Amino acid sequence: MERPSVPDRARHMPQVLALLAAARLAPDVTRFARRVFELLAEAEAQVHGAAPEQVHFHEVGGHDALADVVGCAAALADLGLLDAGAQVTCSALAAGSGHVDSAHGRLPVPVPAVLRVAARHGLALVAGELTGERTTPTGAALVAAVATPGPMAAMTVCVVGVGGGSRDTAEGPNINRVVLGEALDVPSAAVSGEVVVVESTVDDLDPRLWQSVLDALCAAEVRPAVADVLLRHTTTLGVRWSVQRRTTLPRRVVTVAVGPPGREQYVPVKIADVPGGDVTVQPELADTERAARALGWPVRQVCAAAISNYLREPPARAVRRQPPGHT
Repeated sequence: MERPSVPDRARHMPQVLALLAAARLAPDVTRFARRVFELLAEAEAQVHGAAPEQVHFHEVGGHDALADVVGCAAALADLGLLDAGAQVTCSALAAGSGHVDSAHGRLPVPVPAVLRVAARHGLALVAGELTGERTTPTGAALVAAVATPGPMAAMTVCVVGVGGGSRDTAEGPNINRVVLGEALDVPSAAVSGEVVVVESTVDDLDPRLWQSVLDALCAAEVRPAVADVLLRHTTTLGVRWSVQRRTTLPRRVVTVAVGPPGREQYVPVKIADVPGGDVTVQPELADTERAARALGWPVRQVCAAAISNYLREPPARAVRRQPPGHT
């Protein structure tokens, strides 16, 4: 383990990765923990207009936060949910409301990094009447690394687990529920619903900051928070929004190994079930670019390998997760 020459919580991404590499964890636990911190670094980098390796982890870089992420990874691995064939879905995350004090000052809830993770990975957020910060950036990254939003998959229920936290409020208990089962082979159907499109005209913003505010498709409950982020982090004087209907296929994310033995890179791929029994397989672009750089391959070769490797081992398990504040 590292013998830190800096305060416990003052770490950047390379230092966090070095700690994980030195911890002698199981390979799948290390991969998952690394993925969580990569998602956090990407989100924070987009918010601050910096490179991921330059992101300064504050609370998230402490030993206690590292232990939380690694412990969660170990639990998921023990349940078999990090296997290539596992299918994990989650309900909407309880976002909360109000403000929270951070190393960067007073921020609106949900904080910008949570919105970035949610936008990047299609997570649904629900504010409701819950006050305070109910989903942290680390929590959002943990969910995004293992699950995709959607209804409970058709399955034979095997085990149900309920966990309660110590931070209860008047609005409701702080509870998570996990349902583990064996997936049933049933046809899937497209799902229709509403999303809010938030947009603004900005003509004098530094191009390096564009990426952190380009994605603005959200659930209606978090539209005020998305608008607040645009007003705070861009030079715009106004924000437009509209409600649109859309139809989507059920989808999930599976992590696939790409590359020769000993140099494997792990690429998340989105899987959508098409009516009639077919599936579409789409690797995440940012992750294929990262893997391509590490392997020295063209991006198209990484995409083709990820799709091919996935098709050799289709999903077998399904899990339903519920966020704090739900039972």
